[in-house]
Amino acid sequence: MSLNQLIENCRINDTKAQGELYKLFSSKLFSVCLKYSRNYAEAEDNLQDAFLIIFNKIEQYKSKGSFEGWLKRITINTVLQRYRNEKIFDIINENVTDEVELDIDEDNVPLEYLLKIIQELPDRYRLVFNLYVLDGYSHKEIAEMLNINIGTSKSNLARARQILKDIIENYKTRQRLQSL
Repeated sequence: MSLNQLIENCRINDTKAQGELYKLFSSKLFSVCLKYSRNYAEAEDNLQDAFLIIFNKIEQYKSKGSFEGWLKRITINTVLQRYRNEKIFDIINENVTDEVELDIDEDNVPLEYLLKIIQELPDRYRLVFNLYVLDGYSHKEIAEMLNINIGTSKSNLARARQILKDIIENYKTRQRLQSL
């Protein structure tokens, strides 16, 4: 069955088609959820919530642009909505304006470790870092998505980069000391 036919069948609440669509996109969308969630279990919950919204709103997809992109936007917005409800950005409004250079040497820092330390960032920093660095959103778009101002987005990104830089430098130092 073609993707277009699958979408059409989902529009009429065909549960078999919904299951196929889930099988087809769940692993990609789960990785999106994992990137924005605090942990694996929360990512699983967010994925389920995202698919409920996808199935409820699939009639709104107008076959313009990438269907996968549409799914990804819904998934990101589903996860972000949870954080908007928790008001994680009301706590701190830092004004860090210095651009922190984050030099990641993939030969010395394993990808699994990088993903782990990004996952462990405080929510407000992790969300902005992922949206800006990994998904390419602008500070203006991030501010709108998270209901914060542009300065808060920029300062949260700078703070996330500083935290990651410190952790990576400590990791590299430990690696050097262990190899002596």
